[in-house]
Amino acid sequence: MMRNLPQLARTVQHNCNISDARHAGDYGLCTFLLKMREYYRWENALPFSRAVPKDALGDWLSAREAHWNAIEAETFQPLPLARGDVDPLAADVVNQELLPQALVYSAGYGRLQKPVFFLAALLRVEERAGCTILISSSEHARELAAPPAMLQGRTIFVRRESVRRYLWEKIEEWRWRPQDKRMARALANYDFDTDSETALQRMADNEMETMILHELGEAMAGERLGAAWEEMLASVTNPRSEVVARAIRDLLADCLSTLPALLERVNLPALHFYFATYDAPRRQLFPQALEAYEHFVHTGALDRLRHAVHEGTARWLAQARALLALDPAAHEPALSALLETVSLDADADADPAR
Repeated sequence: MMRNLPQLARTVQHNCNISDARHAGDYGLCTFLLKMREYYRWENALPFSRAVPKDALGDWLSAREAHWNAIEAETFQPLPLARGDVDPLAADVVNQELLPQALVYSAGYGRLQKPVFFLAALLRVEERAGCTILISSSEHARELAAPPAMLQGRTIFVRRESVRRYLWEKIEEWRWRPQDKRMARALANYDFDTDSETALQRMADNEMETMILHELGEAMAGERLGAAWEEMLASVTNPRSEVVARAIRDLLADCLSTLPALLERVNLPALHFYFATYDAPRRQLFPQALEAYEHFVHTGALDRLRHAVHEGTARWLAQARALLALDPAAHEPALSALLETVSLDADADADPAR
């Protein structure tokens, strides 16, 4: 373990706090409060089985918001490494030093161009389809969004701890509205009533694979769309347009990789969870997939869903290329026209940070 890990962790955490200070207002109130509750749980090392104390949470929220107000205008700090100070966005350079020491660092841009940083223990490294997959365990520093999986270049970062927290958030949301049959089907495959910790880990192991499949799909989509897509995404200033653009690429990635693999393996728990978290933009853009899933639920036949995925691959590739063919000034109007309304509060944590 590196000697100055505490100093490095403090610096990364400070940069995470600056990012949160600038972007906390991007969330709707309900999503913000849910994320802050789980952030408090992580910071105080509370097990999922323990309820978050309301009074302590309220005091912590007030103190955190005051801290954010004090640091919002600060610039990100360079990272203190043995080679000297390093730009916090130069993740590849940082990892040249950290990976041999069983640590992993990531820096990128997520939803609404929010800077995303994390520092964690390295669990294992995998190579698949031309991508390096870095799987981490306990996290030393993180920001509010904490996306569980991210693609940066040809490297996929998978955060096991964030996967567990993401799943727990979804389970908590479902407990507030248990009429959601898709989530009920997903959770029925795990024994949360008897041993919630073991059930959560089993579910996390399964969903980590789904997330890897999605990021591999992102890499495949990137090969087909080129750098022009990232340039377009970075130029979009309307939050609603960005949500639509990300949903289009997510759908392309899932039709290329995620859904074909889940269907080939008949991974029904993961398939149920996929559609339980099929958010508003994807539902509005690609209702055919959800309709085909519901057909499977009622008939047990997956053929219609396979057909929808096959058609979706061509559809979303053509849609993405059509957008790129437009004059840059026409990108946002075209994206806005695709949907009448898109919920900006839709959870996007599984969407990769780039």
